[in-house]
Amino acid sequence: MAGFSQRAGWLPWRRGGLSGNGQVNGHGSGLGGKHGVEQPVQGPRLPEERTVHLVLDLALRIGEVQMASGAGASDATATIIAVSAAYGLPHCEVDVIFTSITVACQRGTDEPPITSLRVVRSRGLDYTRLADVETLVGKITAHRIDVQGARAELERITTAPHPYPRWVATLAYAGMAAAVTVLIGGAADMAAFAAITTAVVDRVGRVLNRRALPFFFQQVVGGALATGAALALLAGHVIEGRPTVLVAAAITVLLSGLSVVSTVQDAITGYNVTAAGRTMEISLMTAGLIAGVVLALNIATALGMAYTPLADPLPPNAFRLPVQTIAGAAGAALFALASYAKPRALLVASAAGGAGTAVYGALTLTGTSPISASAIAAVVIGFAGGVVSRRLRMPPLVVAVSGLVPLLPGLTTYRGLYELAAERSTSGLPTLMLAAAIALALAAGVVLGEYLAQPVRTGLSRLERRLSGPRMSGPLRPTERRLE
Repeated sequence: MAGFSQRAGWLPWRRGGLSGNGQVNGHGSGLGGKHGVEQPVQGPRLPEERTVHLVLDLALRIGEVQMASGAGASDATATIIAVSAAYGLPHCEVDVIFTSITVACQRGTDEPPITSLRVVRSRGLDYTRLADVETLVGKITAHRIDVQGARAELERITTAPHPYPRWVATLAYAGMAAAVTVLIGGAADMAAFAAITTAVVDRVGRVLNRRALPFFFQQVVGGALATGAALALLAGHVIEGRPTVLVAAAITVLLSGLSVVSTVQDAITGYNVTAAGRTMEISLMTAGLIAGVVLALNIATALGMAYTPLADPLPPNAFRLPVQTIAGAAGAALFALASYAKPRALLVASAAGGAGTAVYGALTLTGTSPISASAIAAVVIGFAGGVVSRRLRMPPLVVAVSGLVPLLPGLTTYRGLYELAAERSTSGLPTLMLAAAIALALAAGVVLGEYLAQPVRTGLSRLERRLSGPRMSGPLRPTERRLE
């Protein structure tokens, strides 16, 4: 077995040859060598089997937290390999798919591998938990904590309550809806109604979640409530004009929880099974939202509500750019707050959201298409977040996802749905395709920005200058072994 190199953790040992009865024997590889000649066997020098199981369980639990928080499959893979190598398991193969993680620890040519599997059952945004786990991974890879201490620390992190009460997240979502309303041209009264509507939708969704209603139906209820509330306010003459921006703000909030960035990251880094699973989830959640909006519009039409045309989007205006920048910064920070990010992460997310909104607004003033402007703004967000977040010891995923929230195509999505459901026009299909293209451009742009940030933030050494692929969480260089 001369093909194995004698690297860290891999040592040769000798076993007695077997009799010439068809079993492995002789010198070199192959069958039926000279009787009695010993064969060198290569394999890793591992701790006792109990410790191997303990390390694999720790690594799997860390990967589960990352996947549940929206991290990419490549991030979870790199983290699991780094944790395993730090505790003396030099060669582990990791298989991450959308709902489970499998790790096989190789034990040489004469022993079967030890394999462990963990299912990712629950998903939810808690960026404080993700940041604490990343800090723990840093301690592990720096050999500052033993495996028992790491396991106890991980248990403390995963069982700790959210850093803020649930009502704080509701208020944050409400404030985010108000900020998005101002961003897309709504007045102060529209922003207030959007905040109230979003708070109601969030609390109703909370109740439905406690009763284990599938998320698809929660999206249906959320879309129907947001649209129905806007139409009811219009029918009751509580608001005047067209409720387009109110519904669009609520839709943006409902879209913000979808893992678009991680989906594109998985597709780009070659984790196609996970990318397909995430794509299916996003498609299903979006379909639920579409169904809810269309249901509310059809009910309003059946009840005889007068036809209310869509409000035209405001044309680009240099005088509104400062207001849009502030609104974008506020929306990004409030989303990070609703996702339980740490105070320092709120400031970075706010700066990323403001910068991305300013770049997008400036580009639209020059006549750049929405897709191109979204992609360039997302690259800026990913690049700035990738450089700053690592220095401040926070996952770039927090900054990337939060910074993109103000640019999500909520208004374009509602226009497409309205054209299909209310106007019965096929022009709604191209509008929905435009919304999908904008979302894809945002996700791809932020992943590219994070990729470009790596050689800037990692110094000038030859090893650190190597691009290791887009990393939104976990260590940049888990081992010397290249991750294909």
